[in-house]
Amino acid sequence: MSHSTIRIAAAVLIDKDGQTLLVRKRGTRAFMQPGGKIDADETPLQALARELHEELNLHINPQEAVYLGQFSSRAANEPGFMVQADMYQLHIDVAVKPAAEIEEICWIDPMGDGGLELAPLTREYILPHYRASLRSA
Repeated sequence: MSHSTIRIAAAVLIDKDGQTLLVRKRGTRAFMQPGGKIDADETPLQALARELHEELNLHINPQEAVYLGQFSSRAANEPGFMVQADMYQLHIDVAVKPAAEIEEICWIDPMGDGGLELAPLTREYILPHYRASLRSA
């Protein structure tokens, strides 16, 4: 893996109405799945649990996270970098609120983009993957 690749763990969070949560970090414009960088001593799932707690004050049961696969695209906020994401899907039924570096959260219908500017990974891979899973369900 090159030094210009950022490894992250992120979640497709789904509420009881089938909407999915996107977050926007302070000082940026693109919305993306919540999650963040995987530290050297962490598994992707450990990183995901830590990041969701830091960013949204959300406590998850890692056993309930469904692994969707690994997706790569150009990074939304770091020019010249690629992001490699271990993606998980989780259904939640608790309120979340932005914390840490998260400035804004938005629940959207996954069949659209909510009128938001989306990060490349979200727009090109994650939402299409989730839509395809809904159509085949």
